[in-house]
Amino acid sequence: MIEQWNKEFVLQRLLALTLLVILIVLCFKVVRFFIVPALWAGILAYVTFPIYTFFHTKVRLSPSFSAFLMTFCISLMIGVPLIVGVFYLQHEVLSFVGMVIRRLQAGYLDLPSQIKDLPVIGQTIKDTLWEINKNPETTMEAVRAWVQSHLYYGKMAFDAVLKNLAKLGMALMTLFFFYRDGKSLVRQIRQAMRNIIGDRIDDYIDSVGATTQAVVYGIGLTALAQAILAGMGYAFTNAPNPILLTLITFVVALIPFGTPFAWGGVAVWLLSQGHTTEGIGLGLWGILVISWVDNLIRPIVISGATKIPFIIIFIGVLGGLTAFGFVGLFIGPVVLAIGLAVWREWISQHKNEIFINQASGFVVADGKALLADTNPTPSNKQQPNLTKDD
Repeated sequence: MIEQWNKEFVLQRLLALTLLVILIVLCFKVVRFFIVPALWAGILAYVTFPIYTFFHTKVRLSPSFSAFLMTFCISLMIGVPLIVGVFYLQHEVLSFVGMVIRRLQAGYLDLPSQIKDLPVIGQTIKDTLWEINKNPETTMEAVRAWVQSHLYYGKMAFDAVLKNLAKLGMALMTLFFFYRDGKSLVRQIRQAMRNIIGDRIDDYIDSVGATTQAVVYGIGLTALAQAILAGMGYAFTNAPNPILLTLITFVVALIPFGTPFAWGGVAVWLLSQGHTTEGIGLGLWGILVISWVDNLIRPIVISGATKIPFIIIFIGVLGGLTAFGFVGLFIGPVVLAIGLAVWREWISQHKNEIFINQASGFVVADGKALLADTNPTPSNKQQPNLTKDD
């Protein structure tokens, strides 16, 4: 009877566990598309939540209206630069394509002499330009055929843009609910995790919050400072469309070691156009000023605020970017911060079992030193017994 009852109990447990796993898998499939937008919304909500609290408690606005106001402001901060950047980029691309087509039709496609006189590849460039300008009609037909054969990639790019815009809209929609119901959601998560892990989950959640805030501020402030300094360099050297280049530099600066590719590309372009002084000046400005901002702000803001070694944050940023994409810039350091907090807690709880008492230099099976005898002299008969027991 007891055996039958045990079998029924085990079968019920297995059935319940199977149904739970199936439910989790189905829920994951349903929300898989919304995971990344929800992560972005959570990061933005956490970092800007003090402003929402100000509107709700100090200005005494309702939770829904405060959440709407914050979501609207965040949407403007993201949408306006995005629209302006797309407008400028579209204008520049259309102008460049039109200029290239006109020169191809006229048989006068040329490059600056600094490029044509480059060692090793200079003669190849000259021969290619001569072949292109020799028969403009054939060149145009080849260009049309190439464009038609690559239309599929254009469709893929267009689909990717639409997909990311949909994710952006979903993130902004989720942001509203995170503002309005964020405190209730955090309380539920704390209680659920406390039921599993215990009271120490509060320390882990605090570590997650501090790391997230420090990483966002560190990366954001560094990118903003580098973009402003780069924009000053673009304006001073008369680079084309300095506002658009500044916006691009800000986006690129969010990625570690990405900023030199932004201002370095502009410096190379200035050199290729014959503006030698401006190109060299922008390069020196980037090396001596812009690049040092990364070495100054990021370690102070991130490592100083979280008390976490900067190398851990650095590995987390790069590893998170590789593993999770752009949102991994913030997820990676948070994951490593949790791991470091768990490691430190484990070390703190088991330090008596890990570290050998240097005064005695004698350790027993449970890792504790025999403090009763400061000079133990185990006999030859005892050692085989210990080995045998082991």
